[in-house]
Amino acid sequence: MRCFVVMVMVLATMTACGADETAVAEPDRGTIGIAMPTTTSIRWVGDGKSMAQQFQLLGYKTDMQYAEDVIDDQISQIKGMISNGVKALVVGAIDGTALKAVLADAANAKIPVISYDRLIRDTPNITYYATFDNFKVGVLQGNTIVKALNLKGTEGTDNIELFAGSPDDNNATFFFNGAMSVLKPYLDSGRLKVPSGETSFKEVATMRWDNALAKKRMQRLLAGPLKGIKLNAVLAPNDGVARAVLEACQEAGYKKPPVITGQDAELDSVKLIAAGEQTETVYKDTRELAKVAVQMTNSLLLDQPVPVNDDKTYDNGVKVVPTFLLQPVNVDRANYERVLVEGGFYTADQLAG
Repeated sequence: MRCFVVMVMVLATMTACGADETAVAEPDRGTIGIAMPTTTSIRWVGDGKSMAQQFQLLGYKTDMQYAEDVIDDQISQIKGMISNGVKALVVGAIDGTALKAVLADAANAKIPVISYDRLIRDTPNITYYATFDNFKVGVLQGNTIVKALNLKGTEGTDNIELFAGSPDDNNATFFFNGAMSVLKPYLDSGRLKVPSGETSFKEVATMRWDNALAKKRMQRLLAGPLKGIKLNAVLAPNDGVARAVLEACQEAGYKKPPVITGQDAELDSVKLIAAGEQTETVYKDTRELAKVAVQMTNSLLLDQPVPVNDDKTYDNGVKVVPTFLLQPVNVDRANYERVLVEGGFYTADQLAG
């Protein structure tokens, strides 16, 4: 009897005369370290899951860890990944200014670093950056307020309060500056008024994107400078803050909520948009962002051209970081089904549940 050896890619087996089948392991392409900030935001959970799946499809193992917004824990997790010899690091930073020392260790170990969504600052030791056009996110939010209040077509004064993201997140300033580039002319002309007088990023920032802090601030404003005054709009930087603001307004007796912006297309907020309670969200398809980060990492490790489309904008204080920017999409009551359901991000049952 003649013996045959059959080779099949991916699930290879060897069969010899009179011998049992023996599985042949895939080549070990090494492990990718994925350091994510927190599981308290649904989007970060989805990002991590998407990246892990895609890396595994390419034959990599993954070491994915969440630091629950504790900076020292994230540093320790990254140190552990470096010690364990990961091939590359993908880092969604908690504090973009706190990783200089640990990323120097990565550089000494010749481990490349992809900065994921949040730009890591003050270090030369990040190789690429994958994110969305964050200034445009703010522009979309600002334009929503202009349209919803009909600021271009009417006179008078509408009252607005401003909220921004975390001061240690580089993206937060892009979001805020994008929105203010749209809103500032109306503030300067008096068409919009901020009753609290709190208009600078420092005054309106929400540390760690903490929803409880945002709600507490909104309650303070409603009980103080907004007492007896109708609030027409709130610039909220993301969906968590938007829901916190909405809760505070409802508890204060608002039957019809003010115009409230958002970001991330979180399921709870999309349901509120469908119900007419939150005005909009900015949808960033993080499945695509995860795909870009995986492509960047894989190309880098294979010594192939790395996809970038912006090499001028993102200066981290030490160098301009080559970046791939994806485009955000405005989502409101008119288009959420088309964008999110027909686009496969959510099912109709999820939105109805």
